[in-house]
Amino acid sequence: MQWPGCRDLDGVTKSLDQIDLKILSEIQADGRITNVELAKRVGISPPPCLRRVRTLEEEGYIQGYRGLLDPQRLGFEVTVFASVHLSSQADADLRAFEEFVRGEPLVRECWMLSGEVDFILKCVAPDMATFQDFVAHLTAAPHVRNVRTSLVLHSSKYAPAVPLELKMPG
Repeated sequence: MQWPGCRDLDGVTKSLDQIDLKILSEIQADGRITNVELAKRVGISPPPCLRRVRTLEEEGYIQGYRGLLDPQRLGFEVTVFASVHLSSQADADLRAFEEFVRGEPLVRECWMLSGEVDFILKCVAPDMATFQDFVAHLTAAPHVRNVRTSLVLHSSKYAPAVPLELKMPG
């Protein structure tokens, strides 16, 4: 099934066959799956499965492997989205801001946007005082015109995976 309006981009998915997509789907669901189990689930023997996984890694389809941790169980009680508007959208200033947030441990994601807001940051902090200190630091950063924050009250969906099911038949 392909979602209405979705299209394959040259060089992105045209070189992937259904076995590659199944491999990616299984690895995305369980990054700790063994090659033997992965091969069994996708219907090929282990040696070609391992070759395919290595090729998918080399070509950048698989960017890495990591465990998904529960921030609250680890004492990170506060999740906030911060909308950042810069006073300048010159390339050098945008790059400087991106470099600034790369060095900030509370910033877990940074997305450049079109429209009124230049960046949206997903921040995770152990408490509000720590986050407020960060906001003071953020608003003092070069070219930051204003910052608006939205405290997360509840997450209704958390799906960090790519929706590969839209590319798979039936």
